[in-house]
Amino acid sequence: MQRRYNLAHFILASVVVWVLTSLMVAVDAQARIAFVSDRAGNREIYVMDNDGGNQRRLTNNLVDDWYPSWSPDGKRIAFVSERDMNREIFVMNADGGNQRRLTNNLVDDWYPSWSPDGKRIAFVSERVGNRQIFVMDADGGNLRKLTKNRQNDWHPSWSPDGKRIVFTSTGIWALAAGHSQIYVMDADGRNPQNLSNNDFFDDYPSWSPDGKRIAFASPRTGKHEIYVMDADGKNSRNLTNKFHHDDNPSWSPDGKRIAFMSDRNGPRNYEIFVMDADGGNLQNLTNNPGGDFGPAWFVPAFAVAPASKKFMIWGRLKRVD
Repeated sequence: MQRRYNLAHFILASVVVWVLTSLMVAVDAQARIAFVSDRAGNREIYVMDNDGGNQRRLTNNLVDDWYPSWSPDGKRIAFVSERDMNREIFVMNADGGNQRRLTNNLVDDWYPSWSPDGKRIAFVSERVGNRQIFVMDADGGNLRKLTKNRQNDWHPSWSPDGKRIVFTSTGIWALAAGHSQIYVMDADGRNPQNLSNNDFFDDYPSWSPDGKRIAFASPRTGKHEIYVMDADGKNSRNLTNKFHHDDNPSWSPDGKRIAFMSDRNGPRNYEIFVMDADGGNLQNLTNNPGGDFGPAWFVPAFAVAPASKKFMIWGRLKRVD
């Protein structure tokens, strides 16, 4: 009886391990990078494999499409389009099909960022006179304003647990002077806090998949460089430091690499690069006469489990690193 009981447990545990392994393989197979390129004459959205291979075009318009953001299931991409004379938020399938508009007004809506549960999209709108951060359901309904101040707020990025949003904020006078800061707030817009606290133009914050770090861009050395800091704003460090314009960081699903745009191949010739999360092992992913910029790495909602999360398999606890 005991032997039969152990055998049943072994079979079931093997099935669980197989399922988990399949999920991890699926995540790796689906991992890809969306980006923007003007190689065809105007800004369009493309997608490529992690190594820069298999580059293919998703949008095809006479106006600019840009700033892609993956849904956490990898099936859809939110993006900005100027096809209606002003900037609006659109969404399409991951293969470029079924493109449809989510916002519709006479002012600019841009910088979409998909929530980790796939139910909401944060974005920036100028419908109140200056840049403020709003959130809406993934179908465009239930619009709510999150930031309510005289400053300009933009570039929202959700924490992996969906409880907070990091963003860029500046006053109109500071924007002209070249100053902005990285802030964080609760997902409902409450409790805003300044994380960067300096006199430079810190921008493009991007939360790591494990929730412990935030990558961002800053011109503190005289050129825009990629930095990373702890999620509480401490321990800021420069990752690139090569006197080129490096911008728009995006984390890999496992949190081990960061994609970004850089003009290190020549002035005004932006390409997509990737490096390890400590700044090492630099690789060039795109290389063409047109500009490639704005990388967005597909990060599944279950790509990296928080340190406090554990899978339980028949009485044994296994931490997922």
